[in-house]
Amino acid sequence: MIREQDSGRDARRAAGRKGIATMEGFWIFPLLGAIAGVLAGLLGIGGGLVLVAALVWILPLQGVPKEAAMHAALASSMASIVLTAASSAYAHHRRGSVLWPTVAWMVPGLLLGGWLGSLLAVHLGDNVLRLFVAGYCYLAAAQLVWGKVKAQAGGDVRPSGLPMSAAGVGIGAVSAVVGIGGGSMTVPLLVWRGVAPVRAVGTSSACGIAIGIGSALGYALHAPSGALPANAIGYVYLPAAIGVAVASVLAAPFGTKLAHAISGTALKRVFAIFLAVMGTSLLFGG
Repeated sequence: MIREQDSGRDARRAAGRKGIATMEGFWIFPLLGAIAGVLAGLLGIGGGLVLVAALVWILPLQGVPKEAAMHAALASSMASIVLTAASSAYAHHRRGSVLWPTVAWMVPGLLLGGWLGSLLAVHLGDNVLRLFVAGYCYLAAAQLVWGKVKAQAGGDVRPSGLPMSAAGVGIGAVSAVVGIGGGSMTVPLLVWRGVAPVRAVGTSSACGIAIGIGSALGYALHAPSGALPANAIGYVYLPAAIGVAVASVLAAPFGTKLAHAISGTALKRVFAIFLAVMGTSLLFGG
């Protein structure tokens, strides 16, 4: 009996030491969020991809099982996007750059798409998800290098109707699978429909809230029981989601200021190379 009690105390002490070691590593999430926030403010694309690629490597060091790291990275990125997108949407709303009627038409589709995309992702293997995210990294890199900004549209265009809701389903689903806020799809769609680029970006940020909510809920509720250790809801690892979200909100304005001080063309090319490297690291990483 005494030996069993001693053994139990030793086990609890070991678990406590492991928990302390894990807590000491939580500082990495705000740092990562700050980097993603600056990139989002600087370029308007890639913040979510940076998060996913980095979290895949970091989360196993925090006790997340390696076989669940990809799912947890996607889920935590989507959860952090809710607060980040809300902050961005509020800033754009104050400048009158959010087309709320368009957002209202897209939200049902975005929520459904995020939910369905997360459901699909939960049933996909780690390697398949890596292929999806790596492929999107390459697409985003190509968009940065060869994409062109269209001339500002005239008039007060406000896309609406069921086609926008249907588009929301596809945007939400893809975003959930690759861990992004959907801006790289929503903005081109709105510009193609005749919306001025500045309003397209503002409206996209508001749409990102719905994408984040639908996807994060899906990853939390679709995950198998006990998918992650403590400090998690389903696949959403709370220290990562919260730490990243708070820091990215605070850091994004610095990225916006830098965007006006640095050559945009050169910066986009450098970041495109960075995205391509991240995609390759996902393909050939552990």
